[in-house]
Amino acid sequence: MKVETEVDRNELVSGLEARALNIRRDIIKMTGLAGSGHPGGSLSAADLVAAIYFHALKHDPENPKWKERDRFILSKGHAAPVQYAALAEAGYIERDLLWTLRKFRSPLQGHPDMRKVAGVEVSTGSLGQGLAIACGMALAGRLDGADYTVYTIMGDGESQEGEVWEAAMMAAHYKLDNLIAITDYNELQIDGSLAEIKDICPIPDKWRAFGWDVLGVNGHDMEEGVAALDEAKTIKNRPVMIEAKTVNGKGVSFMENRGEWHGVAPNQEQMISALAELGVDDWAAW
Repeated sequence: MKVETEVDRNELVSGLEARALNIRRDIIKMTGLAGSGHPGGSLSAADLVAAIYFHALKHDPENPKWKERDRFILSKGHAAPVQYAALAEAGYIERDLLWTLRKFRSPLQGHPDMRKVAGVEVSTGSLGQGLAIACGMALAGRLDGADYTVYTIMGDGESQEGEVWEAAMMAAHYKLDNLIAITDYNELQIDGSLAEIKDICPIPDKWRAFGWDVLGVNGHDMEEGVAALDEAKTIKNRPVMIEAKTVNGKGVSFMENRGEWHGVAPNQEQMISALAELGVDDWAAW
């Protein structure tokens, strides 16, 4: 068995950081060209999604329905741009398709559609449902004797939904240790701050009370994210929640921690400015 060295780990982390940067750039360009979408929560999840798709997930872009694949569900479906960007980065879809986001007849709708986009496991968008679906997939895998893990990313505002906690009870009851959930804890939702709308903190205590193992990370520290995903795979007899503290609009200074960017796309001037911050000088050529 190969023993991982510090050099190997550094190369892994730097490679994932490069993937996350590309994903952020694509989020900005696709929402900018579309003139609509949800950049704030897409940007906050970019590092987490990169770590899942390019480190944790067992999958094959050339065979999206491979039976032994791990499953990923973007429960906060309005952050579809982050999943589309990851799918393009992984080779599931052509990258040029990203620039058709939300256009008439484009398969890239405002929320992911499993019937139209290769690599999308579940059509999401009705908040609170992703974890319940993930529980069903994880339980089905156990009953089938299949060796796959189900990952899902949820929003912190989404976690105000009652269905989330029904699913939490089910997952703990059935000891679904093939289920790993991540809360994108950026503290903002469409109507304001999490604390103002319906405060659900402390999040870790709630999940522990429901019988889950809980890990806490800086959602923008790739080393921490990778370590947490690796540790989660070793935990047995209970599901795992990774609470990832993130920044809404991460990577673009004028979007960071600004709730108005939850569901407002940048205009062309803002798109060019944001891409410049992300290291893109010629937005049209990117």
